[in-house]
Amino acid sequence: MTTIAILVGTESGNAQMVAECLEDELGRQGHTVEVIADPDPDSAALESREIVLICTSTHGSGELPDNIIPLYEGLQESRPDLSHIRYGVIALGDQTYTDTFCNAGKLMDRLFGELGAGKVGERLEIDACTQPLPDEEALAWAAEWLEQL
Repeated sequence: MTTIAILVGTESGNAQMVAECLEDELGRQGHTVEVIADPDPDSAALESREIVLICTSTHGSGELPDNIIPLYEGLQESRPDLSHIRYGVIALGDQTYTDTFCNAGKLMDRLFGELGAGKVGERLEIDACTQPLPDEEALAWAAEWLEQL
């Protein structure tokens, strides 16, 4: 089985709820899952990770949630080699913000790619307007994502 770190970016708690749901389900399947609710370069410990799932909402007009900014800025500044990591992204957003829909997930996706991490599958973008239960969509996506690892 696999060891997965889920890095959470959240303001209202929806991304945290999705991460915890994934933690429960993937744990039942025999995977080891660690949810990191306030990720920064130290707590994320990316140098020792092989599989990372980024689960983040978008705040305001396309901004990263406050709790994941330290990780993003730390990675931007230090530019570590993440080529040993395979990752996926679950992005939560609101399509009424057409220009910045799921922008935080897109920012994290782009940064991990720039740092050499290998993206597995397509980014899941969940629209709060059409999907009131984001955990259900995330569970279905995660099942397919795991098969690609």
